[in-house]
Amino acid sequence: MRFAAYEYHNRRHVAVVEEDGTLYPLPAVGSLTGLLAQGGGLPALLEAGSASLDVPAGPDVSEVLLLPPLQPPTVRDFVTFEEHVEGVRRSVDGSAGVPEQWYAAPTFYFTNPYAVYGPHDDIPMPPGSNVLDFELEVAAVIGTEGRDLTPEQARDHILGYTIFNDWSARDLQSAEMKVGLGPCKGKDTATTLGPYLVTADELDKYRDHDGFLRLALTASVNGEVVGEDLLTNMSWTFEEMVAYASRGTCVRPGDILGSGTCGNGGCLAELWGVRGRQDPPPLKPGDTVTLTVEGIGSVSNTVVAGAAPVPLPTGRRRTRERP
Repeated sequence: MRFAAYEYHNRRHVAVVEEDGTLYPLPAVGSLTGLLAQGGGLPALLEAGSASLDVPAGPDVSEVLLLPPLQPPTVRDFVTFEEHVEGVRRSVDGSAGVPEQWYAAPTFYFTNPYAVYGPHDDIPMPPGSNVLDFELEVAAVIGTEGRDLTPEQARDHILGYTIFNDWSARDLQSAEMKVGLGPCKGKDTATTLGPYLVTADELDKYRDHDGFLRLALTASVNGEVVGEDLLTNMSWTFEEMVAYASRGTCVRPGDILGSGTCGNGGCLAELWGVRGRQDPPPLKPGDTVTLTVEGIGSVSNTVVAGAAPVPLPTGRRRTRERP
C-alpha cells in the first residue's frame, strides 16, 4: 500500500493512495507518526489501510496539499554509495579516493527531524549560504522497536520506504568540517520526504538475489536530467544499515534511515568533484529540483530566498585564567 499525509479544507488526514490517485482516509487517524507509535508495525498499518477502503473515497491526490508522510522522531542519514563518496570528497575537502575506513561500516550522522518538508514545498536558502545542493536518496522507515538486531531480524522492522532529499549548503558544510565535527548548519535547514510512504511488501518485487532493491533513481534541475543511478549500487542493504543503527541502542517506530546520496549525479557536488568546476551551478532561488524513484514516485521542490543569518561574534581567544 501507499500512504499519504495531506491537508484538505484546513484539516490534516492520512490516507491510502490508490493507483488512480484516489485517497481513502483512515478513520480517526490524523498522523501516521502517531499511528506507528501505537505499535504493531507493518501488519497493523496494512490492517488500518484495509479498513479505510470500506469507507467512502476522499478527494483525488491532485486536489490536496501533500505533507511529509510522517514526522520522524529521529533521522539517520547514511553514506552507502561509493561513487558519491569519491566525487563529493574531492569537491568538499579536496581529497581523492574513498577512505579505507569507509568500507568498515555503514557510517551515518543524525540530521534535523524538525526541518522536514513535504514533496512540493518551497525550500528556503540556508542562512548565509550561496552554494545549495540537493541529494537524491531513499529512506527506510522503522515500524517496530528493535535493539542489537541482525540483518535478518532487521527486515521485519522495516515498515516501508520514501524519497529523501538531503538539502546541503556545501559552503557551510566545507567550512564546518574543517573543525573535525559536523556537518551541522550545512545540513540543518531542510529535508524533503515523500510523496508517500510505500510499504515494504510493495517493493519486494524489485529485490535482487543479494537483498538489494533494484530501483531506478533520477534527479533533474529545471526539467533537465543531471543524475541517474540504481539503488542496487549501495554497498550495504537497508537491513544491514538497520542492524548497525540498532547496535547498542534502539531503533523505534517512525525512525528514518536515509540511504545516502546515489552516484552518477545524485547531487551537484559529486559532479563538481568529477568535472573540477561548479557545473551545473549551485542552486539558487527559482530553481526546481525533481527527484524520482521507481516504485515510490516523485518529489519536486522549488528553492526560494531564505532568512539572513543573525550576526554572531567570532570565538574569543581567552587568556586561560585559572581559579
